[in-house]
Order: sequence, then structure tokens, then C-alpha cells
Amino acid sequence: MNLFRKIPKIDQLLEDPRLEELKGKTPYPVYIRALRNTLDDVRDALRKTSTEEYFQEAMDTLPTQVEKKIAAELRPHLRKVINGTGVVLHTNLGRAVLQEEIFDAMKDVVCGYSNLEYTLETGTRGSRYDHLVEKIRLITGAEDAMVVNNNAAAVMLVLSSLCKDKEVITSRGELIEIGGSFRVPAVMEQSGAHLVEVGTTNKTHGKDYAEKINENTGGLLRVHTSNYRIIGFTESVSQDELMGIRDAYVQEHGGDIPIIEDLGSGVLLDLSPFGLPYEPTVQDAVSSGMDVVTFSGDKLLGGAQAGIIVGKKKYIEKMKKNQLTRALRVDKFTLAALEQVLIAYLDIDTVRGKIPTLRMLTEDLETMALRAEALQEELNQIDAVEADMLSITSQVGGGSLPGVMLPSYGVHVKTKWPANRVEEALRFASTPVVARIQDDHVLIDIRTIQPGERELLRQVFEEVIKELS
Repeated sequence: MNLFRKIPKIDQLLEDPRLEELKGKTPYPVYIRALRNTLDDVRDALRKTSTEEYFQEAMDTLPTQVEKKIAAELRPHLRKVINGTGVVLHTNLGRAVLQEEIFDAMKDVVCGYSNLEYTLETGTRGSRYDHLVEKIRLITGAEDAMVVNNNAAAVMLVLSSLCKDKEVITSRGELIEIGGSFRVPAVMEQSGAHLVEVGTTNKTHGKDYAEKINENTGGLLRVHTSNYRIIGFTESVSQDELMGIRDAYVQEHGGDIPIIEDLGSGVLLDLSPFGLPYEPTVQDAVSSGMDVVTFSGDKLLGGAQAGIIVGKKKYIEKMKKNQLTRALRVDKFTLAALEQVLIAYLDIDTVRGKIPTLRMLTEDLETMALRAEALQEELNQIDAVEADMLSITSQVGGGSLPGVMLPSYGVHVKTKWPANRVEEALRFASTPVVARIQDDHVLIDIRTIQPGERELLRQVFEEVIKELS
């Protein structure tokens, strides 16, 4: 007998008493979709295993399969993931991690009404930017500040407000691609500014800028190459030299030519005392005399995705009046998270313990060794698992500190199954784990394992081993 003809129709399943409870507590569109997908699985399996025994088993377990389909459909698509890769600012995994205390502080603001654009002192409408300005000014030393939804948006807004229909002079070696094929020249074009390239890929001199400045120059743009490095026969123009060139031209010809610095992955704390290469801080850029500085909120700063703009008040005021500002503005979630992060930076002596990104980047090897050893012991308690601790290297990620390899410790997990199969099963676990594969075994880098995740990791591995067995 053709087993395909025995597959029940949807109408029949709707009357199946075994499914009555599921039907009663599941949204109807989800329930129907689960039934159809379950029957599709049965058909696919029958094409490979066309036996009466399989068919009977499929019909007996049908309620369980429907329940699994419903659970998968109702489970949020955006989920918690354990990052075992060692890449601290993993763009695909959400970049910077926020500390739970920051989330707790945000809860009252985002779960109820707030004074987002309301001035409590006067009872009148206010500006959403006011909640952050004073803290950013206090930390960076800038005259004024504002926040948009990412750094590319910040650069676009700056150029649109200050340089639209004018020329912007930029070194050819700084015309970077930000990521996802978004490039500085393209962002500049969308802003309405006209790019004027000077110098070469590896060398740009002060005279290159001086020769191009004219009455139609709207600004000089410096772009910090935070996501790559050019080494060897190179030369660039310092901030002081660039200001001297600008000031000399303005003194002789008049006009207003702001110097704009895009720091990309902005950092508010000098990380060089912790063994990392020196990265220009926002405070350095402001104190050097840059008129406008832009940087990201979710990279080395360790906060929420945002583009932060600091600089001279007269320029920031122009940006606040730009019609693009409304299209690029941030919501209360970002503002609430970013404010808590900035509060942490007010105490520079304790900020590393409050910002997970800084903690992960600066964690000492001895502490990581102890954590890796503890994870190794946990995993070795699972049958069919052999875990070893070894020295490895991590990466910063997120287009920050390119080429920097961070000494770390990892846990090598050996099983009887191929590493790619275990790695895939980890990604499909109830709490997905993203790991590395090294020497044909799964590797978990301890640097990016968060506090409280060790026990959860053990549970996930137990689940995966059970599923594979």
C-alpha cells in the first residue's frame, strides 16, 4: 500500500484528540504551520525510508513533533549566544556586552514612561540629547555633544551639516571601508559633500593639503584607520600640522574650515598600560584642537550601538538643526544604556570592572588560567568528553586594534564525533554556543565566556552529547 496516501490531512489532525491541548494553547496560524511542517517532514522521510515501521513510528510521535515545531516557531529569533570564539567585539554576535547592573538601571526607564523629551524642572518640552551631553562633556572635555544611531551616521550628519556642496579634503590612505561594503567616499557622497583626495595610499604630506585648500573647501577630514594598519614606508599629517595649514589659510583668506576627525572605534580609556597598543583617545583628539570628533559607542567604548559626536558648540548646533538628525536619532533604549555606560566612565579607577569589554580586553592571564581550568574540570565530568586546557590567542574584533593578538587560554574539547558535527550541534543547542575548531577538535576561548556561563556551558555540552549519542 502507498504509505503517502495514509498520511492524514490537516482537517483530520484538527480533530485529533491527542493534539487538542496543544491546539487550545497555540496561536492558530502557528498551530496550522506546525502541522503542515510536521507532515512535510514525514513525506521527506518516507522518500528515503518507505517502510511501514517508520510510518507507524512517525504517526505515534506526531504530537511530540508538532510540539517541537510550535516551540521552535514561538522561540525568539534573536537569542542569547555564548561566545566561545575569543573575539571580544564580535560584530556578528552583537559586539559590546552590557553588564547586568546597567540593564537593571535601564529597566524603569524602558518599561514605563520617562522624561525622554520633557524637562521636569520647567514642565516643558526638552531635548533627548540633554540626558547625555553633560556627562560626555565632563569625560571628553568637549564643548558640546550629540548622539545618533551609529558612527557612519555621525560622519554623514557632520559632513551634511558643515560641508554640503563643498569640498572635503581627505588623505587617500584614509578612505577606508567601514564594513559591509560601506565606504567613507560613499558616505561622503550621500552627505552632499565633494571628496578631494590628496596624497597616496601610504604617504600624505602637509603640502598635499595646502595645495588643495581653496574658497570652496568645507572641511578637512581625518579618518583614523582603526580597522587596518599600513606599515613600512608610510607618512601622515599630524593634527598639529593640519591645524597649522588650516589656520594659515584662514588667516590669509578668511572663511571657516573645520577639522573633522573620525576616530571610528572610539576609546575613552588609554589601554596601553594593560599591554595593548596605544589607541588615540577621544580626550586626546579634543585636547589637540580638533573641531569635531566622531566615534562609535559599541566598540572599544563598550556601550550600545551609537555614533557619538563631540566638538565645538557652534558646529554641534548646526547638526541639531539638520533635517537628517531626526532620521538618525537614537531611541530611549540606546540613550538609557549609553547613559549608564557613561556614568561608569566618570570613575576612571573602577570603570574596567564595570564595562565587560574593558574587563575582557585587560583580564590578566593568571585569572583566565584559573577560569579555563575550572571549565576544563566541569566538562571532564561529562561522559564521552575529554577536555584539555591550552594557551591560545584571542582577537579584539569589531574593526578595532587590527592585528593585535591577545594571549589567552582555551579549553580543547575532544569527543568521538567529528569536530564540525559537534560545533554544529552547539549552534543548535537550547542556548547556542559559537566555538572555534582547532586541530580537529572544538575549542572554547575562555576570554569571552561571561561570569555565570561556566555551568551553562556544561549543561549545553551535556545536551549536545545526549543529542549526538
